[in-house]
Amino acid sequence: MRIEGEGLLARIFVGESDRHEGRPLYPAIVHMLREEGLAGATVPRGIEGFGAHSVVHTARVLRLSEDLPILIELVDRADRVRAVLPRIEAMVREGLVTLERVEVIAYRDGNEGPGTPDAENPASAGFSGGSSGRTRTCNPPVNRATLG
Repeated sequence: MRIEGEGLLARIFVGESDRHEGRPLYPAIVHMLREEGLAGATVPRGIEGFGAHSVVHTARVLRLSEDLPILIELVDRADRVRAVLPRIEAMVREGLVTLERVEVIAYRDGNEGPGTPDAENPASAGFSGGSSGRTRTCNPPVNRATLG
């Protein structure tokens, strides 16, 4: 799969203890995104944060929380991201979902050629992106929030 140009970044903020149909929410969302064929998703675990209830959740030893913040990020073409938003909104009962326009510099699955940089994109020389590639936010951002 190859994506370049304008795309959409969705960020889904949930808690580590949030659940969907009896299982943890964040892997349920990631698996749904994979089933839907999106380019990829990344889930970094937060070390501290608070949300709509203003309760601070932290990984510090003296105040260890069992509900740390979880962020699910996905970047793909706008039409593909917008197509899964109803499913995401149905799964997220409490949290925040935002959208931003981004410029995708490079996203490749490694099957485009013999490992040489893309001749049409000299900026790709020496770049080896992970599953989420590399993106740059375009101005102005488009933000849409779902608050629980």
